[in-house]
Order: sequence, then C-alpha cells, then structure tokens
Amino acid sequence: MSQGACAISFRDRLNGPLHKPANQAFMFIVLAHWAEHLTQAWQVYALHWPRPKAGGMLGLWFPWMITSEVLHYGYALVMLAGLWLLKPGFTGRSKAWWTAALYIQFWHHIEHGLLQGQAIAGQNLLGSPVPLSVLQLWIPRVELHLFYNAVVFVPMLVAMYWHMFPEPADASAQTCSCAWHHSHAAQHA
Repeated sequence: MSQGACAISFRDRLNGPLHKPANQAFMFIVLAHWAEHLTQAWQVYALHWPRPKAGGMLGLWFPWMITSEVLHYGYALVMLAGLWLLKPGFTGRSKAWWTAALYIQFWHHIEHGLLQGQAIAGQNLLGSPVPLSVLQLWIPRVELHLFYNAVVFVPMLVAMYWHMFPEPADASAQTCSCAWHHSHAAQHA
C-alpha cells in the first residue's frame, strides 16, 4: 500500500468509495426513527392512546427508553454526526439541500441538549412536570418531533434525489458511485 493511500482519512473514504453504503446505512437509521415517530402518532391519533402510553414500537417493550432524554439526545447527535460526516460527498444542488438539513438538525440537537440539561439538573423549565424544549412551549412534544423530523428529512430526500440523479456539472464533481447513471451524466459534462 502506498503512503498516499494510508493518508486517506476515514471521512474521505466515507465520502468516496464508501459514500453509497454509508448513505444507505444512515438512511436505514433515519427511516427506523421515522417508523417510531409515525407509530407513536398512530397510537395517539388513530388508537386514541393516552400520550404517556404512546411510545412507538420500542416503547411498547422498553417504556423506559422513550422517557430517556439520553436516548433522544443520542439520536440527535447521531443525526448531526451523520449529516456532517457525509456532507463532503454531496455536490452542487444536493450539497445545498444536505447542508440545509444539517443546519436544521443542529437546531434540533440544541433543543434536545436543552431537554437533556433539564433531565440532568432535575429542574424543568417553568416548573413543568417534564423537560421542555423552546418550541414545546407552543407545540406538544409528539407533534413537535414529527415536525422536526419532517423538516430535516425533506431536505435530505431532495439532496438524495439530486445526488443520485445529478446534473452533469454536479456528476463530474462526485467522488462516489451513488449516482444511478453516473457514467451517462459524466459523459455529458
């Protein structure tokens, strides 16, 4: 192995030859999280379960997980890290949309940090019986997290579309094999 090959960082590999499987793994995590939130919303709105009992799929078997701010903050960090780690592999339009998702997730992470801080301190904002985030003052938690997940997920989907079906100029800058018609797009560059 040449000395130059050894100098390639993990992040460079993630955004080059490993970008496609890394994106697939990251999207699996994101979709599993969506499944949890959508199940919880189904439990609240379709099954009319009391909100404390509506814990998604995992919450049915592990109710302590859903009330754990550590779990939620950990997922917010995983999302933030995934968006940041995979960002260099995106080009042109896809990079702009991926960056938008990263910025929105950064705010979502701040909100979860506020919740985690209250849990650690044992002191909730405004005397609330549960930790509160800023927007939770106006929007109930189930709906707020559906909103947050949607406003991060939609730009991710748009970014993935433009990444998999890039314009010729964007395709020529890609260092991964994510584009479905990469060779065709590169020929027209």
